[in-house]
Amino acid sequence: MRRIGSSIRIVFALLFVFAIVACEKITLPESIKSGEVKGNLRVHVFQVEQTPFEHLGASTRTQKAASEVCTRLNFAVYSTDGTRLKQINQTSDDAGFGTCSFQLEEGTYQVVVVAHSSNGNPTMTNPAKIQFTNSQGFTDTFICSEDVTIGEDVVDLKVSLNRIVSLCRFVVTDDFPAEVKKMRFYYTGGSGAFDAKTGLGCVNSKQDVKLDVVAGQNQFDLYTFLHDTEGAIHLTVTALDANGNELYDRTFDVPMQQNHITWLSGAFFNGTGSSATTITGVTVNTDWADETYLTF
Repeated sequence: MRRIGSSIRIVFALLFVFAIVACEKITLPESIKSGEVKGNLRVHVFQVEQTPFEHLGASTRTQKAASEVCTRLNFAVYSTDGTRLKQINQTSDDAGFGTCSFQLEEGTYQVVVVAHSSNGNPTMTNPAKIQFTNSQGFTDTFICSEDVTIGEDVVDLKVSLNRIVSLCRFVVTDDFPAEVKKMRFYYTGGSGAFDAKTGLGCVNSKQDVKLDVVAGQNQFDLYTFLHDTEGAIHLTVTALDANGNELYDRTFDVPMQQNHITWLSGAFFNGTGSSATTITGVTVNTDWADETYLTF
């Protein structure tokens, strides 16, 4: 009887151990989630160089860490014919944000790094057409594209990213009627996609952004990739009620420049129904060349 009892205890002990192993959640190191741990091409985001969008009263360019200006980084490696070979996506809560590595055969490659804060990762199948969607949202965006040759030795690539978007900052100077719950911004003339080599827009997009009206907020930021260093967007702004009904709308033709903020401000609700608004004055801040002030 003792021998049988001892055998039963051993069986139960083994079952207990198996149960623990089966229920244990096996987790991978964060470095594996962010990309390959070892490789012969190591990419480090060294700095993000930008002329600040915020008005700081200074003309100097600034350098910041990626975590200060974006929540997502996308690293992609392409062959010389533009075929995407590998891609690593990171978010700012990943360990090692801003650093990744690839194992590649000897040869020459195009390496593209994109920094942004959209709700998802852009489509990066083709380096000549890296694309965001309306549902993801358009944000401040920075890129670097470099050609790299891989040989016998490990390559450590430190990259600096530069801003490629243009920003229309729309400011409402009068009070929002109580029934207005959302603002819709529909604009054409820019692009939701860009060519990594040039940083310029490459498609004719219909960008459509709906933003909730929050108490105390009167400023809305609209980003696009211009097809050249200068251009314009045709903007329709519509105020909506809680059911999506249109209450007010205005249209504008807004001059834009790459890496340039255009302020467009005025009394939006000064009237009812639909009306086209003409920009009546343009002032340029001469302290530095990345802000233009427009009124309507």
